[in-house]
Amino acid sequence: MKTQAPKRQLFLGGARSGKSSLAEQAATATGLAVIYVATAEVHHSEGAGSMAQRVAIHKRRRPNHWRLVEQPLTLSKTLFELDQEPCCVLVDCLTLWLSNHLCTEAADLDALLEQLIGQVERTQHHLILVSNEVGSGIVPMGELSRQFQDYSGLMNQQLAQVCDAVTLVVAGLPLHLKP
Repeated sequence: MKTQAPKRQLFLGGARSGKSSLAEQAATATGLAVIYVATAEVHHSEGAGSMAQRVAIHKRRRPNHWRLVEQPLTLSKTLFELDQEPCCVLVDCLTLWLSNHLCTEAADLDALLEQLIGQVERTQHHLILVSNEVGSGIVPMGELSRQFQDYSGLMNQQLAQVCDAVTLVVAGLPLHLKP
């Protein structure tokens, strides 16, 4: 007997923890058409090579029949538009989305988080979110790094409140925090 997948799932973990792989497995397990929302922006500048490599790994791992939507900034609007389709939406990764906004000076992060949390609460389709857990390390010295860590922690806390299931991934192993 197949159990009903939670409607809203949040996968948290450190870099290379295996959170994306487990989120992809959860998306496949829903049995629904999957729309993969990628938030990464690959800039063709010095240092962009490692991001391009990570994106390539994700592309190779993703099934060809999954629909890809690249959305580095207007995530709430995209989730609203996709909510009209019976599907599973997988967003990878929210901390990249947040850092994209931190790099734009006009970003009102409080308003953006409020919009995101509201849209996650209202969603009708299956929604799987991937985010980095960055609060376990040292407090960063730089202002931008501290702001990123603070907003990441705030975002993850708020998402954990509205998601039906929350999984922390460590060394490729899931720790189910909720339910």
